[in-house]
Amino acid sequence: MKYIVPIAVIGVVLLQASGAIPMSSVGGAMTIALAFLLAALAVGIHEAWTNKRGVLGWIINIVVALVGALLVAQVGELVLLPILMLMDVRGSLAATGGFPMYVGLACMMLLTLLGSWGALWVVNRWR
Repeated sequence: MKYIVPIAVIGVVLLQASGAIPMSSVGGAMTIALAFLLAALAVGIHEAWTNKRGVLGWIINIVVALVGALLVAQVGELVLLPILMLMDVRGSLAATGGFPMYVGLACMMLLTLLGSWGALWVVNRWR
């Protein structure tokens, strides 16, 4: 887990910095969402692998990690938006780009991974 978080955050920031995320269409949002879901999938697989789960455990871990990531990403957006508005962003983050976009992507990745890990923690308490 300690390797997944920095790799995911650096990866999404490098995607933005390299221009691989198109900002003029739906493709940009889909690329960002794919990066977030792949990171959550990595958390689920890592937890299943390290705890030597069976087939059903793998399926449950992956589903729970993805659902937790999706739920917390929605809540995280509501928390992160007012914070980013304090940075004096003119227009959308995609149009502004630069430092606010990098901060937003990094924070959303952290919140998404936190949601994925938290959901797995809750399910593991029930086992």
